[in-house]
Amino acid sequence: MPIMRPSLVFAVIWIGWIVSWIAASFWSARTEKRVASWPVWVSRAALLAGAVLLLHSTRRLLHEPMLWHVGYDGAYALAGVTLLGILFAWWARIYLGPLWSGTITLKQDHHVVDTGPYAWVRHPIYTGLIAAIAATAAAQATVTGLIGAALIAFGLWLKARVEEDLLTAELGADAYRAYRRRVPMLVPFLPAG
Repeated sequence: MPIMRPSLVFAVIWIGWIVSWIAASFWSARTEKRVASWPVWVSRAALLAGAVLLLHSTRRLLHEPMLWHVGYDGAYALAGVTLLGILFAWWARIYLGPLWSGTITLKQDHHVVDTGPYAWVRHPIYTGLIAAIAATAAAQATVTGLIGAALIAFGLWLKARVEEDLLTAELGADAYRAYRRRVPMLVPFLPAG
């Protein structure tokens, strides 16, 4: 019998991320401009629906069968991938500093950040979260978990697109477009653009 069940490891990782992410939300510069449009609301709806599907234990409630079995070793390995994704997102958030916001905003003294994790992908927080969510869904191995992960990935992708439109308009097309040509959006080592 393992010291800590894999489901508990995942719970500790995600609860730790949520609590620390909320606590750090107070460390942010003053907002100068906020975006609220239909893609933002679609993104929020996809993120919420995905989180409910992914994090709700549908397997027990609906007697949903597992699509595959990862075993304890596989579950611990996927928990490790989840933790690495969360740590990558935290590295990006710390690196971004007071320019971070949970919503799509332009902060005081906003500028293009293109070093550290932002030299690998334009949205490393989303990259880390998508990796963590994909690993969590793979460990759950349920249809609803996979649909939830896909909805969250879609919501983060859509949010990134809206952020890029704002940054291109506000920081100057030349500055942000040059960054877009050099660095991929979400997946490292893919062609940029």
